[in-house]
Amino acid sequence: MKRVWQGGDRCPIIGVMGSGVDRHDHLSGAVGTWIARRGFHLLTGGGGGVMAAVSKAFIAVPNRCGLVVGVLPGGESESLCGQPSGYPNRWVELAIRTHLPLSGTRGQEQLSRNHINVLTADVTVALPGGFGTSSEVCLAVEYERPCVAFVKDRSQIPGLPDVVPSVSTLDEVATFVLEHLIGSRS
Repeated sequence: MKRVWQGGDRCPIIGVMGSGVDRHDHLSGAVGTWIARRGFHLLTGGGGGVMAAVSKAFIAVPNRCGLVVGVLPGGESESLCGQPSGYPNRWVELAIRTHLPLSGTRGQEQLSRNHINVLTADVTVALPGGFGTSSEVCLAVEYERPCVAFVKDRSQIPGLPDVVPSVSTLDEVATFVLEHLIGSRS
């Protein structure tokens, strides 16, 4: 039996941001499975690490109805149609190919795909990561988009803004996401 979002006509998009290298399987697996079971779409940057791990967990849910969306960086050469090695990961079902570089120096530059990730997601869940993840969280704050950090401690995302709540359980992630989805319909 498919589990489908019952809150409105449009299926929400949950962005999951995190390390492009480290998978953080325990956190990524729990979040990816929960998002799929709720009937939401999953959005990531389409690469390795957390992006691959959360996508793999999402895909593994039988009879899910959402898709894995990957917003991909452009190639590092002059070619506008190539992607860097490892993009998209094998679980991306809908690839949004961009001409935008991986992250630049901080990921908040105008020509960063991080803007697309944050603005497309209805809610962003940040897992442990580096400066790319931090830039996406800061953009969520700048754009006043709901964002929660799913971490053991705040230091797992450098420069995590004080206004972004950090939680340590999947139940807390679920509560945050659902409250913001329901609140956005009012």
